[in-house]
Amino acid sequence: MGRIICLMGKSSTGKDTIYKRLLADPELALRNIVPYTTRPIRDKEQDGVEYFFTDEAGYRRLQAQGKVIEARAYETCYGLWRYFTVADERIDLSAADYCMIGTLEAYLSIRDYFGEAQVLPVLIELDDGERLSRALTRERAQLHPKYEEMCRRFLADSRDFAPERIREAGIDRSFCNEELEKCLEEIRTYIRQSGGDKS
Repeated sequence: MGRIICLMGKSSTGKDTIYKRLLADPELALRNIVPYTTRPIRDKEQDGVEYFFTDEAGYRRLQAQGKVIEARAYETCYGLWRYFTVADERIDLSAADYCMIGTLEAYLSIRDYFGEAQVLPVLIELDDGERLSRALTRERAQLHPKYEEMCRRFLADSRDFAPERIREAGIDRSFCNEELEKCLEEIRTYIRQSGGDKS
């Protein structure tokens, strides 16, 4: 039986980079779970790669079909944005291990849906000052920077990933992403030692 590696952490901790590197590792042989969102597509994003981009009506249709495993809604400076995971033919734990990016709430819902043995949490951390610097650099590179939304997310992360919430979720291991290659090797070792290596 395969498992889902659930990457999570505050914004700008490097989750996207780590996610892509893990998926590219032939020894781990992970498949990706692409989440859905109703937020606008960003510069250089592609539909079906980072996210499946839909609208509120699309979310409601999938929800009515009973396909939404977990969902989060955020009142942003630009309106309501939803992020959610859909149970469809793309997820087959009898055939492979998977990797996804999610929030703490997403991890708990995925764990409840598939079972604790089938979901491995990987919490990525980084100093807040470095996170803020990275977030600002990324936003400046956008065609239409959304600085207000960047700040909202940064502040919301402190609540979403409060230490007590992490403890309540039963997560007792985290990975610091100050040095990418070191962090990646620690995560790879953790996945292998936890039974996720198929090689």
